[in-house]
Parts: sequence; C-alpha cells; structure tokens
Amino acid sequence: MTQTTTNESIRALRLYPKDLGVAVIVLLCLLGGWLLMQVTITRTRSFQTDLAPITFTYPSGWIATALPENVLLQVADPGTTSAFKTTLTVESRLLDPTSLPTLQTLLDQRVAERQTLPSYHFLADAETEVAGTRAMRSEFAYVAQPIDAPRRAALPVVVHAAEYIIVAKDELYYVTLAAPEGEFPAARAQLDRVIASLKVQ
Repeated sequence: MTQTTTNESIRALRLYPKDLGVAVIVLLCLLGGWLLMQVTITRTRSFQTDLAPITFTYPSGWIATALPENVLLQVADPGTTSAFKTTLTVESRLLDPTSLPTLQTLLDQRVAERQTLPSYHFLADAETEVAGTRAMRSEFAYVAQPIDAPRRAALPVVVHAAEYIIVAKDELYYVTLAAPEGEFPAARAQLDRVIASLKVQ
C-alpha cells in the first residue's frame, strides 16, 4: 500500500513540470493573440483630401466603398459578423458664412432626411466640441435589409448609428458610423478614436 502511494506521488511529481509547461504555453498563446488583436484594432490609416480642409485617421483594415455625392470617405469593416457591415461615412457641405445655421437647425434637417429610413427612430443628441469647433452628436436606429435579392434568405438587421455634425467656418461635416446593434459598442469606440484624431484647418 505504501509502495503504491509512493509510486503515485513520484509519478505526480514527474508530470507536474509538464503540466506547468503546457499552462505557460497556453498563457503565452493567449497573450500573443490578445496583443495581435490590439495591434489590429489600433492600426490606423490617415485621410486627407484636396476637397476639404479636414484630416483624421481610421482603422487601416476597413475597406473603401463607392462614394455617394458629397461624401469624402466611406469605409466598411469587413470583419463585421453581420451581413450589414459597420460603416464609417464622412460627408461635407458648403455653408453660407453670412448666414450660418444653428446646430439645432442642422440636426433637425438631418432628422428630417433620415425619416425615409425603414423604422427610423431618433435616440439622443448632445452638443459637444470636436477639434476645437462646435459640434452636435446624435444617435439613431433603423432597420436595414443588407441582402435584398430573390431566393436569398436574410433577416433584417437593426442598425445603431452615431453621427457628429461639425461646423467649421463655412464648412459643414457629417461623420457617421452605423453598425449592427450587437456590435455598436465596439464600433463606437472606433468612432471615438476617429473623432479624437480629427483636425480641421
């Protein structure tokens, strides 16, 4: 009985370093994966254009899409799990410097434009400051049908969006991020980094 117990103790002691080594390797792999994810998330690309005096950075892995009228940049996150891809859009408009509208007027106009979106619902707004200039931040939601083709089954997606309205002299900018509802918190963090990097000349 004593001999058996001794043998089991010796076997346990021999296995202990191996178990410890495996645990260390697993922890190192997890740490490496986390660091790689952080690098991927924080890696950015600079945006600058001759069309408007604005610069900012955005996630380098996001892919440019077709540009509608008055849009300076539109990029989508290919890593979004939903069929509706998280999208960042930056638009610009010229304003009459002799008759600048208030932020509230600009927000009201934007809300009126959004009424055509399916199941549009305004969520919140607040005045803020971006790059040393006055701005209005708002949030809204709507329903999108990302795959709308015959014989292709796809559920509608609830989209949560945040938008900054920025007035800089005679230039008006709309910086909008739209994401599937479940992925909005992470997307909003990306938008916060874009806004923090934004500069208007």
